[in-house]
Amino acid sequence: MRITGYRTTTTVQEWGRPVGDANGVFADGVVSVPLVMVDTDEGITGIGLGPHVEIDAVFAAIEGEDPRGVTALYDRMLRQTFKAGHAGAVFGTIGALDTALWDIKAQAAGEPLWRLLGGRDRRVPAYASGLDIGLTDDELVSAYQVYAQHGLRAAKIKGGLDIECDRRRLTLVRDVLTEAGHGSRPGLMLDVNEAWTRKQAVRHVYELERTLDLAWIEEPVRRWDAEGLAVVGRGIRASVATGENLTGLEQFRPLLAAGAVDIVQTAVVWGVSHFLRVSALAHAHDLPVSPIGSTPVALLHAATSVPNHLASELRSTFTSRTARSSSETRWVSAFTIDEHAIDAFTRRPDARAAEGPNIRPEHAGRRLLAATGGFYQT
Repeated sequence: MRITGYRTTTTVQEWGRPVGDANGVFADGVVSVPLVMVDTDEGITGIGLGPHVEIDAVFAAIEGEDPRGVTALYDRMLRQTFKAGHAGAVFGTIGALDTALWDIKAQAAGEPLWRLLGGRDRRVPAYASGLDIGLTDDELVSAYQVYAQHGLRAAKIKGGLDIECDRRRLTLVRDVLTEAGHGSRPGLMLDVNEAWTRKQAVRHVYELERTLDLAWIEEPVRRWDAEGLAVVGRGIRASVATGENLTGLEQFRPLLAAGAVDIVQTAVVWGVSHFLRVSALAHAHDLPVSPIGSTPVALLHAATSVPNHLASELRSTFTSRTARSSSETRWVSAFTIDEHAIDAFTRRPDARAAEGPNIRPEHAGRRLLAATGGFYQT
């Protein structure tokens, strides 16, 4: 079997409501979903989620190769970007191609990826995560009632801009999950997406912990600030979770050496091989791992095979005009891509939008006071 080519496309996920975090909100709830499809001479096509940046240069490392040699091909792609570096969006391109190769390998073997990777049980623990900072209190309750109806008993909300707003919203979600669990204590997490300084983080979480029990605080300070993350961890009871925006083991190493992280995370967009390597590194430090993002479900497959998986983020049912979900979690993506529907579909996110969770606000980490309603104004 040989790799013969690739195709790229971009679809959208329509949430039907605002989605975002402390950095901004997509008011229309329309989020880009870039996809890569890798073709082979035996008619098997693999699907991966991720950007297409420098894909011609990266694909040159694997063209004509046997796609089943995924681990070696992953390293070839890393070496291909040696001079310019593989961080950022280029790492996402590598991850998308890597996931597509794992998809091909599983299809060729005739078994789902979780089984191919050595998993014993196809099920993994999950928690709810609604990208919910743009919701009203009533909308927040309604959203997490749906998660609770599906059996989820832990939830992560977005926040970080106002202590009392976060306290109120965490309490609302706690009450929803407690009622659904017939009084059992739910897991609560807060994700602030790097919005604080070290002192702001300790003060904010300390105040919340006066009345709430938080399982973890996610990305309290900048992703690379090993010393700062360690300072936060020593000042609060909750665990510190981070890692979803780190690209490569070399970026995790300083954090682990400094004892700066309690929950090691990695995003689905960086690919299966990256997750497996980060999981092994975390396991060597007796730390749990938690995948971020579940569209598609490649890392859920991989999570079944690592001994230190804690829980995976479950955001929402994937809804788009471009992909159809199968009734079972097969292979990697559990989706078939309708390229004709993508071509015919004209709705796209506004790439020129001045605000959104993908753009760091000018004054992030340098705010003194918060405005009511959860957002800052000048």
